[in-house]
Amino acid sequence: MRGLLTPQRVLIAFACLAALVACCGLAWWQWQRFESASGTFQNLGYVLQWPLFGLFPLFMVWRFRRLARQRRDEDPVAPAPRPESTVVAVKPAPVEHFDDDEDAELAAYNRMLADLNARDGR
Repeated sequence: MRGLLTPQRVLIAFACLAALVACCGLAWWQWQRFESASGTFQNLGYVLQWPLFGLFPLFMVWRFRRLARQRRDEDPVAPAPRPESTVVAVKPAPVEHFDDDEDAELAAYNRMLADLNARDGR
């Protein structure tokens, strides 16, 4: 229960409630327009849309919380960071020599990647 009513959560709940009230008011206004002599079925469509617009912020809060919970459940416990003074020596993998030009180009690329990895480890 602790931390349930944080200022941020209260503000989000107030914003969701304000959006719902405002959109329901707009739906009522569109209903009045629909019932008037100049009302059209477009106004009736807005009567149905405005409450959905008002519920959308609440849906987004629910969705963000669900995604955050999934991310928290899927992430393994992060390993402790290594101290900066620790040096890890990385040996580049042995490079095979090829006769084919394409394979030689691939071998050169792999050597470059191994060199970059060794530099990054320092």
